[in-house]
Amino acid sequence: MSATIALKGIAVPRRVDASLSFIQHSLMIVGLMLLLGSFKQWVEANTIGTGEPVVTSEAAAPAEAAADEAAPATQSVLSPRLHRVLDSVSRRYRVAPEALVPVFEAAQRVGGERRLDPLLIIAIIGIESRFNPFAESPVGAKGLMQVIPGYHLDKVPQGSGETPFLDPVTNIQVGVHVLEEAIRWRGSLTAGLQHYGGAPDDPETGYANKVMAEKERLEQAARRGRA
Repeated sequence: MSATIALKGIAVPRRVDASLSFIQHSLMIVGLMLLLGSFKQWVEANTIGTGEPVVTSEAAAPAEAAADEAAPATQSVLSPRLHRVLDSVSRRYRVAPEALVPVFEAAQRVGGERRLDPLLIIAIIGIESRFNPFAESPVGAKGLMQVIPGYHLDKVPQGSGETPFLDPVTNIQVGVHVLEEAIRWRGSLTAGLQHYGGAPDDPETGYANKVMAEKERLEQAARRGRA
């Protein structure tokens, strides 16, 4: 009888251990099935019809911001008046509008700073260089407004680079400064233009008349575009 009791005492713990092991494995299997089911539902909820993952707005925002920063700025800040003139100048001088936009923007900005009509600046550029930023005359005048570097180095803004007179914006800044000084010195726009064109004593004021005739053409183009 003692032996029988001992055997029963050993058998019961073994059956209990086996039951607990079975329950533990069952729970693990059920847990894995639930986990897989939840993962499947998440994937289905976060995919589109093509099977590609959906990018949330939080994840997309940095990428969109980076793309906006990398994208070139295509919108112009030109006034409606200069916009109307742009196509006319493009056709007359056979220059692509895209190449003229920075020149027009610089003329608009510098003209506003110096209180000069941007169309006057654009007219001078047409006469002097036909909108070729790399134009150079036999006497060494350079760029859009044909500025002679030896006479006007003091007017170049700091940090303008090694070839400032071939930079369209810098050339316009310096050229307008030269014209402004000539107008003050000579006492009138006509006399100032004559001095700028290198013919201050021409009784026919041929250079000034040429510039003003070109400016009038630009103004007509602006009026036609508005109509």
